[in-house]
Amino acid sequence: MQLDSIWRYPVKSMVGETIPSGRFTEAGLLGDRGWAVRDEERGGIRGAKKIGSLMRLAARYDDEPTVESPVRPVTMTLPGGREISSAAPDVDETLSQALDHSVTLWPLQPPDDLDHYRRGAADSDDLMEELRDIFGREEDEPLPDLSVFPPEILEFESPPGTYLDAYPVLVMTTTAMDALARELPNSVIDVKRFRPNLLIDTSDLDDPGPAGHPELAWEGRTLAVGEVELELVTGCPRCVMVTREIDEAIPVDRSVLRHVVSDLDQLVGMYARVTTPGTVFPGDEVQLR
Repeated sequence: MQLDSIWRYPVKSMVGETIPSGRFTEAGLLGDRGWAVRDEERGGIRGAKKIGSLMRLAARYDDEPTVESPVRPVTMTLPGGREISSAAPDVDETLSQALDHSVTLWPLQPPDDLDHYRRGAADSDDLMEELRDIFGREEDEPLPDLSVFPPEILEFESPPGTYLDAYPVLVMTTTAMDALARELPNSVIDVKRFRPNLLIDTSDLDDPGPAGHPELAWEGRTLAVGEVELELVTGCPRCVMVTREIDEAIPVDRSVLRHVVSDLDQLVGMYARVTTPGTVFPGDEVQLR
């Protein structure tokens, strides 16, 4: 196995960027989810689970983040191609217009600023209805096992000090992408839907794993990627985000989530923690230990 590509997402829920190398610290990929939008209507940091049109925007760093300065200014590309800098005085107004929702753009705040990370108001007083909306589940479909998530995300939108959904790193394989394409021949299967940090080339694997998703059998093991080691924690329960429109070439597609829920036990990709920091490059050897 070898590393196919490295994906970083400068702004939570916007389309990210592939990068020629990735520096991993114990907190995850340097610069990943360095920014997010705050919902000025219902409060709280929001991603595309709630503001789906975020996935129609893309973001890139103007300068490479460093350990000393991990959150640098970003340039965001809006639908239609207009670009705007995070430093622009009208950035909040412009993003609000593009998203048709009142938002403000925020860099990461200190982890002790708990009010910043606290969840905003729900859209429904019915908890089950709220969860089904977030996870995109039909009435007869099960909700994910929420016990796999860090307990703090019940109160906070993300672990305080981060804009992550749950864990620092998401790993996927090319074998899994191929399996999705085979099972969903009428769908656009693009890595942008699934938002991994590391895409592993598993074309040389003899065992394609459960339903063609080998990473789902790796829970509890160590993945060595170049000089970096990752603890593989749990499969990633998928939500409504994998159905969202990204652009004309990647349209709304609810059948993707229907397949994931019914045939893949709701999981695509594997969450991981960094146990040995370092830098990785596409083409690095990948070993499962």
